Amino acid sequence: MKVRMLVVLFALFAVTFVLAEKYPSKPITYVICFAPGGESDITARLQQPYLEKILGVPIVITYKEGGGGAVGWTELVTRAKPDGYTIYGTNLPHTILQPLQGGVGYKTEQINNIYFFQSTPCVLAVRIDSPINTFEDFVEYAKKKGMVTLGGSGQPSANSFATVRLAKLTGLNITYVPFSGSGTAVPALLGGHVDGLMTYTTMAIQYKDKMKVIAVATEERIPLFPDVPTFRELGIDLVEKAYRGVAVPPGTPEDVKRVLEAAFREVNNNPEFVAKMLEMGFVIENYDEAASAKLVSELIPYYKQLWEETQGK
Repeated sequence: MKVRMLVVLFALFAVTFVLAEKYPSKPITYVICFAPGGESDITARLQQPYLEKILGVPIVITYKEGGGGAVGWTELVTRAKPDGYTIYGTNLPHTILQPLQGGVGYKTEQINNIYFFQSTPCVLAVRIDSPINTFEDFVEYAKKKGMVTLGGSGQPSANSFATVRLAKLTGLNITYVPFSGSGTAVPALLGGHVDGLMTYTTMAIQYKDKMKVIAVATEERIPLFPDVPTFRELGIDLVEKAYRGVAVPPGTPEDVKRVLEAAFREVNNNPEFVAKMLEMGFVIENYDEAASAKLVSELIPYYKQLWEETQGK
């Protein structure tokens, strides 16, 4: 009798243990650290149904905007529970540049990126009805006006950094106007509140009937804009883009991270998802946790050097 009871208790314990270990078993909150409508949000919305099918639980997208992403990333490393049920979208070079600038509640090394899944090159764009049709026109306009304004997503960010670099390399008087995300910067351009945008390929594709791209910050021309020159072709050594990925709070168990890492990798290998992303102007990237850490470590000295140069030191 005692043996039978021990067997039953052992079986119950085993079942309870398995259930306790199963991950995920409830909805996962996917926090976007920018306003709705930008690249991070668009990607999360596209990933959502695929992640739900792979993981078998609802993916709930929420927003924690502010400080060009810093509000959300501070929460990620200081208050978020490391159980795999709250994950955060992350951006490079934002999470490198913001701690360099100071005044944020996180350090670059505290961000535990588990996957970088896409990137977007920076582009210089103006309104579709603008008399500016080329970069030469833009330079002439800026010199004649004395000062021009370019809007973009966040500060410091890939957009703000590209704008500062453009001003430094050309000698033009350019004022950067930060917005809470790419999506909120577009209305400012369309409303005539800024002269142009330093934005991303995705916004240029999404609003191609409302804005025109006059230069791209890539090493080679982009197939989506085959007639638009790179800054390098124009004699300006400006190459800049933003990487986007997902991170978990410090202390998240390894087995949980592997589940999430595999899920995002599977989404990125889905031909249907990839086709949608490419059509919208994204570049697919595949950096797992180890590769993400290596990417960040390689970019830190690069941005430290450029940061010092642009600060006029």
